[in-house]
Amino acid sequence: MTTHEDNLHRAADALIGATNAFDVEGVVKLFTPDAVIDDPSTGHRFDGHAGIRTYVEQYFIGYHTVTRLLSLKPLGANRASVRVDFTGDFGHEIGLLQIAVNPDGLIVRIDADLE
Repeated sequence: MTTHEDNLHRAADALIGATNAFDVEGVVKLFTPDAVIDDPSTGHRFDGHAGIRTYVEQYFIGYHTVTRLLSLKPLGANRASVRVDFTGDFGHEIGLLQIAVNPDGLIVRIDADLE
């Protein structure tokens, strides 16, 4: 596995671990200050640390969401397609997260969607 792939796996694993622990500040620390989460399933785009904090509070803590990694496919040096299993108060969904990280392994963007 390359260093880039390691960064992508570390970012995905850390994100899943922090959201499953409902650790809002832990999640925020994984993102650059100007990061974006675009999630059409929610009808919203979440900008910066304040937006990411809102996203986690509303959609992970609010729905008691538990996430399980199903697969990670690198899409170049700094991007990966991550397939995840979500369960929570809403039921069950399979999600696709296109995650982009910077050279330091911090998340700069997630484009989220449901299968």
